[in-house]
Amino acid sequence: MNVLLLISILLYFAAMAVQFAASAGKKAGLHRIAHGILFAGLTAHTAMMVWRGIAAGRLPLANQFEFASGFAWAVAVIGIVLRARLKQEAVLTAALPAAFLILSYAAFQPREIRELMPALRSSWFGLHIGSAVLSYASFAISAGLAVTYLLRLRKGASPEDGTMVRLDYVGYRLICFGFLMLTVVIFSGAIWAEQAWSSWWSWDPKETWALITWIFYAIYLHQRLRMKWRGKRMAILAVIAIILVLFTFAGVNWLLPGLHSYATAG
Repeated sequence: MNVLLLISILLYFAAMAVQFAASAGKKAGLHRIAHGILFAGLTAHTAMMVWRGIAAGRLPLANQFEFASGFAWAVAVIGIVLRARLKQEAVLTAALPAAFLILSYAAFQPREIRELMPALRSSWFGLHIGSAVLSYASFAISAGLAVTYLLRLRKGASPEDGTMVRLDYVGYRLICFGFLMLTVVIFSGAIWAEQAWSSWWSWDPKETWALITWIFYAIYLHQRLRMKWRGKRMAILAVIAIILVLFTFAGVNWLLPGLHSYATAG
């Protein structure tokens, strides 16, 4: 598993480097090479997760290493699917750095396989954690697209340009999906918490920051749908929002211990 993890990280990095070169030079051939490297990296990554799941006898999303690995895997998968459907290389250009960095973060986490603590032995485990993985992955790619939008804007691209409009819209749609999944995370977590700890909501730091993140994305959607904000302002909000996501994902575990502190365990 460790070898597969290292191979996955190296292949994601190589795919990212080639994808950047292809985008800078507008070389279709390099894009195809990047796609091939990415598929190879995703294959190795998938094999590692399946292997770990078989070894653990459960869904491999129970601790910080496993969740980060699943997070990176979902980023790669969503990036590939969107690239295939939309024919937009910018999606992969935004997704690959996120997949590489998140999986690299996972590599520094404890990797021992341990039995699930009693609170995690629930039928809600897959829905709650799986929804969180999809939510965070969607938010990560949307933030990557927002950064791409802001960089192009700084270089003189017009907000009315077709590529800029597509970047803005795809980022918004990803946030819609991520917001839906985060809503599932919060509601399923509340039901699970009532079963595990006899309390729907305990203001645990992880719960609190998940709610803060949800509220911020709700504001984003309100500004988009009701106030008709577009372009630069929405891109800035998406970049701020991913900071909240990352703090909820990793920062809370280390700085604000609570009922969810098992997520840092090996």
